[in-house]
Amino acid sequence: MRPAERALLRPRRRALAALAAVAALLVVGVVSALGIATPSPHGADAPADEFSAERAYRHLGTIAAETHPAGSPAADRVRGHLESTLRGLGIAPEVQDTVAKEAGQLSGGSGGATLARVRNVVARIPGTDPTGRVFLVAHYDSVQVGPGGNDDGAGTSALLEVARALTAGPRPRNDVVLVFTDAEEACLCGASAFAADHPLAAEGGVVLNLEARGSTGPVIMFETSLRNAGLVGVFGRAAPYPVGTSFAVEVYRLLPNDTDFTAFLDHGFTGLNAAYIDGAALYHTPLDTPANVDRGSLQQHGANALALAREFGAVDLTKLPADGDATYFPLPGGLARYPGWLTLPLALLALAGVGVLAWVVRRRGRASWPRLAAGFGLALLPIVLAPVGAQLLWAAVTAIRPGYATLLDPYRPLWYRLAVVALAAGVLFGWYALTRRRVGPAALAVGGLGWLAVLGVLLAVLAPGGSYLTTLPALAGVLAGLVALAVRQDGPWAVVAVTVGAAVGVLLLLPTVVLLFPALGMAMGGVGALFAVLLGLAALPVVDLLHPEAGGQRGMAALRARRRGGLPVLAALLGTVLCTGTGLAVDRFDAAHPVPTHLMYALDTDTGTARWISEETDPQPWTDQYVDGPARIGDTFPIFGDEEALAGPAEPATLPPPRLDPLADVTDAGLRTLRLRLVPQRPVRFASLHVDPATATVVSARVAGREVGVDGPGPFGVVFHAPPAEGFEVELRLRPTGSGPVRLRAMDASDGLAGLPGFRPRPPGVGIVGSHSSELVAVARTYPL
Repeated sequence: MRPAERALLRPRRRALAALAAVAALLVVGVVSALGIATPSPHGADAPADEFSAERAYRHLGTIAAETHPAGSPAADRVRGHLESTLRGLGIAPEVQDTVAKEAGQLSGGSGGATLARVRNVVARIPGTDPTGRVFLVAHYDSVQVGPGGNDDGAGTSALLEVARALTAGPRPRNDVVLVFTDAEEACLCGASAFAADHPLAAEGGVVLNLEARGSTGPVIMFETSLRNAGLVGVFGRAAPYPVGTSFAVEVYRLLPNDTDFTAFLDHGFTGLNAAYIDGAALYHTPLDTPANVDRGSLQQHGANALALAREFGAVDLTKLPADGDATYFPLPGGLARYPGWLTLPLALLALAGVGVLAWVVRRRGRASWPRLAAGFGLALLPIVLAPVGAQLLWAAVTAIRPGYATLLDPYRPLWYRLAVVALAAGVLFGWYALTRRRVGPAALAVGGLGWLAVLGVLLAVLAPGGSYLTTLPALAGVLAGLVALAVRQDGPWAVVAVTVGAAVGVLLLLPTVVLLFPALGMAMGGVGALFAVLLGLAALPVVDLLHPEAGGQRGMAALRARRRGGLPVLAALLGTVLCTGTGLAVDRFDAAHPVPTHLMYALDTDTGTARWISEETDPQPWTDQYVDGPARIGDTFPIFGDEEALAGPAEPATLPPPRLDPLADVTDAGLRTLRLRLVPQRPVRFASLHVDPATATVVSARVAGREVGVDGPGPFGVVFHAPPAEGFEVELRLRPTGSGPVRLRAMDASDGLAGLPGFRPRPPGVGIVGSHSSELVAVARTYPL
């Protein structure tokens, strides 16, 4: 038999070996998937010192009864519920009422700063012998178009139940501080205010932040502070349902997302950030109601938070290790972890191991060096083709169903996810069937492990927390290959060896594929396809068992062998088509799952003209009746920046613009100092003030007594969320650019299009996209001074 046609193993009963190996991997896959599933919720009759999702859920009826953005009367009602509940537990809450600046840069087109009046609810459970403080954090405000049942009513309700359970048991050693932050959705300003200014935050501590970016799924510990080894150690041993990966931390750092945890990190705190993220179609929409909160996710959120509060509340926080990052990932029954300093050595060991395996394969006559080189080069093809195919598949789906373009994920995404996995399998099986005879099974198996090892080294350098995903399967594959070559080729132990090696890939990569889909959405389904292919490369010797024994076939026997080898390809591609078709049939837009639309209204009182504006790129039929083409709105409404949007004429409404009252005007040494008060004339969610850069350059600014940053000589603006009824002061030091007046553009914004002239309510089946500008009513006026 020619070396190119020889495999790592040749069991006597090939079909039986294939069936046993595939069945074993399926069992491992099921166990691995169940290991990251949500727990059963505990009922109201659970012991007093345990977390009960049912007891926590009772708070949601009040917290998420209606939309309650920062500064709204509804937010006042939620805050009152928090205070009364805490007082009922014997904990004395206080309200931190202040003005705070944003955490991060969320001000969009303002070119300046975002602030908010915030009212955080803070309560301390004093420790018996404190070595530091543990902060449990959730935000109690919602977006303007949704009641926030999950985001973050679930986190807020969970913390109330955690507080009840803590007070039902022994007092902790360390202080436990409950922080219900305000204005997270607006600008993370509540968290920023607490971390920067509250006396309890002065010495820092450990933060546990509870969030949600969806409505279901496992709670993932997706972000940590730096040097997290000690934190991860506590998480792994204390959390009853520890789902988290160091790879998630690396992915999150690449995404343009922030939570309250960001503000705490900016002020030197350590800690962990957790959220459930599946069911993202409901995120920030009117459908984010208590009825759409998964009690299993709520149970996992709260049970983990309670256990971690007790553990961090008991240890000496001054001795918590902070000597490096850990690599960690979920395994059935717990969390595996090892020191981060092992990452690169393990990756290099895997790469060297592949070299040793290649040498042994060559020495045993299983493949020549040219064949091994070809196997390595050709193994790159499925790594590239599967993600590209997945992206093309989703482009085709969104062409059929354009409404998906504005959703983070479809309402019912399971079938589409299965379609991507089936497509990745089809690409892998097809590639293997086409290259197996010419290059040889052994060379392809070594080539696949080679790419896993190479990617492990690259990740170890660029994203260390994700290196385990390819390094460990490569190491397992190398050991399995060496064992398979050392034992009898026609006996069962060679099959057992390669099956165990493939099982390591399933344990590590299958949960990653499962978690990546909701994390990134179907628009980035190619990433899930990539890791599905990597799992396939780790299992190539088992894939080979699905083919007839290599070599020896001629004529009709060879043709039958090729046909048999093509069956997995056909099955996978048929699965792709069937899953895609089922997804399109099952996930239709209807009254319970409406197509998302975006619309807002902008009134320019200088000219008395108004416009409908939409951020949709391919407008839905309902939106299309309001807009007629692209336009730039940043000139008249600078808060929206320079991006193009769809716009159409609207009938002007009788709405007053904000009033700008000059309080002082002093010119000295070429600089003009203006002190102004901006006063909304109607209930609004936020107000803004922008300086026309053609008339003046802002040198420095203070808003509500706080210094705000000025980023160079470009446009400058201020956005103030939840402004008080009496307005807020702005002090500007300007360098005029001419002899004319300085032009200031004042704008404020409320929510809700109902009642506006020309607006027709959305019919059933038409919904609202989860955008912070959905349903916005903006009114602006220019003030020359």
